[in-house]
Amino acid sequence: MESKVHSELCFPQLANLSCRKSMSESSGDVLLNVLLSLACVLTVLLNLLVIVAISHFRQLHTPTNLLLLSLAISDFLVGLLVWPGEIYVNTACWAFGDIACFCYQFASFIITSASVGNMVLISADRYIAICDPLHYNIKVTVKRIQLCVCLCWFLSLLYCCILLRDQLAHPEKCSSCYGECVINVDTDGGILDLVVIFILPLSIIITLYTRVFMVAMSQARAMRSHVTCGKVQNSVPLGAKKSELKAARTLGVLVLVFLVCFCPFYISSLVGDISFSSSAHYVVYLFDFNSCVNPLIYALFYPWFRKAVKHIVTLRILQPGSCGAKLV
Repeated sequence: MESKVHSELCFPQLANLSCRKSMSESSGDVLLNVLLSLACVLTVLLNLLVIVAISHFRQLHTPTNLLLLSLAISDFLVGLLVWPGEIYVNTACWAFGDIACFCYQFASFIITSASVGNMVLISADRYIAICDPLHYNIKVTVKRIQLCVCLCWFLSLLYCCILLRDQLAHPEKCSSCYGECVINVDTDGGILDLVVIFILPLSIIITLYTRVFMVAMSQARAMRSHVTCGKVQNSVPLGAKKSELKAARTLGVLVLVFLVCFCPFYISSLVGDISFSSSAHYVVYLFDFNSCVNPLIYALFYPWFRKAVKHIVTLRILQPGSCGAKLV
């Protein structure tokens, strides 16, 4: 495969003030950009289906699904804003100025931070549902989850304001020359981001899910033993219901995929290998790809999502009373 790479000034009229941009004519790069663009469109459409489904159908207005809704919103914004911006920044010269560059980068940081916060909340929700099922409906209510989601997004905003306080005061720091859009976080900020967005959430998620799966396994054994003894399953409460155990497994897959997509980025950041070379771009694209995978997991594991999609695609949601349809 023949590849021609040359560099030219982004803005020739600005001479030494302009950045140089590598222009690749490789057919492989063109194919990659096409696939990435399709992934962006798929991410937007799939997460839009999740948002419409959970928002429209009353039966889906559960605490767990509200957390999934918040996660779908952040994933939707990744596909609509973050991912296309990454492709543009990596393949073309930034032509919208320093203010627009900072707004884009700032929004990207907020969306990413909120996604991590949503995953922690989902893990906490499953922990309570499996480990303390008798008090789940008391501890976890729709209003409390709504408050937690709002707090998650607010804290993400506050955290990004602290992390990017220098750039917030001086947006021109997002570029060293005309045509560039990059936020360079100092060493202290990088360590803070690594701890707050990766190490701390990862520790919480692993701790909670380790406990969840230990309890889930013991409860599954108890259920099998209960059936073997010839007793009626519903006669004695055995902790979490079968549906709760299935939800725990499904959300466990969700978290696992999240870690697989996020780990390479932060590991590369930890060893100091995140730069704006072509190899680093693939790590960033994998980071963003998590937002496309999440709704696919819903489609594979959640019957209610498949039923909701049928209602949406066939436009049955436009019929009167469709919000009360039985999906579960």
